Amino acid sequence: MRYAFAMKLDKKYLSTLVGMALAEDVGAGDITSALTIPAEATAEMQLAARQGLVVCGMDVPEAVFNYLSSPPTSGDPVTHGTAFMDSRFRGNDAVKIDTHVADGEYVQAGTVLVSLKGNARILLTGERTALNIMQRMSGVATLTRKYVEAVKGTKAIILDTRKTIPGLRILDKYATHCGGAKNHRMRLDDMVLIKDNHIAVCGGIANAVKAARARSRLPVVVECDTLEQLREALAAKPDRILLDNMDNAMLRDAVKLAAGTIPLEASGNVSLKTVRGIAETGVDYISVGKLTHSAPAVDIGADIVIHQLLP
Repeated sequence: MRYAFAMKLDKKYLSTLVGMALAEDVGAGDITSALTIPAEATAEMQLAARQGLVVCGMDVPEAVFNYLSSPPTSGDPVTHGTAFMDSRFRGNDAVKIDTHVADGEYVQAGTVLVSLKGNARILLTGERTALNIMQRMSGVATLTRKYVEAVKGTKAIILDTRKTIPGLRILDKYATHCGGAKNHRMRLDDMVLIKDNHIAVCGGIANAVKAARARSRLPVVVECDTLEQLREALAAKPDRILLDNMDNAMLRDAVKLAAGTIPLEASGNVSLKTVRGIAETGVDYISVGKLTHSAPAVDIGADIVIHQLLP
């Protein structure tokens, strides 16, 4: 079904996002680097984990530094801010990038993730943008892995939600995927998810499911708050039933009522403390908003290890 897909980062999207992020960060230019670093200076920088984490965003440094290394164009949002970068030091060889780990890997503190060699000004201008994105993505992946490990041994599958930072959903969803979760719908057009307000307007679950089936072949999911609604939903035969904010006793009753006929998803105020108990009720899926709306950024550092002021 379309609501369980494996993601890959679209590089065109990533480049567009990086351009906006650099425009926001660079402004009129990296004044400190322009005033203190000779245009021809070169350096080697390492991006390293400063804590144990699940790596995510290894395509980001390439996107950032390739963007800064490209000759400026009239449509470039950071053309003016990077004008101080001598054109002699732009191009494919301005920054060479070596990645040492892959997305989805767990690494210990001190692990070097990426090595970068090239023009020192470009390295210093792009480091914060690269780190901000990688720290966010790796933070989401790291938290997601904790939830996935917490339900290990049960049949429950952890799902993400649409509770993402606007504009960054693709990154957030990719990060939960790298952490081991399954992706729920990306957008409103991915599936039919009939919630309480839809049910109220349609006049009941049966009417809502019937209307959806008549007009679309997309998967149909129905949200239920009570066991009475669950019985109505089971009779309507959607593709999945979402059990919203039910306690564990109600979830166990719901699993018995469904008897394996329709997959069940538990949702609502799920935490690391409660997720194991929810999984042990026998539900098939657990959707967790905290994976993306409450994930703390992890600590990744950028340090110059070698520098050369003259060519």
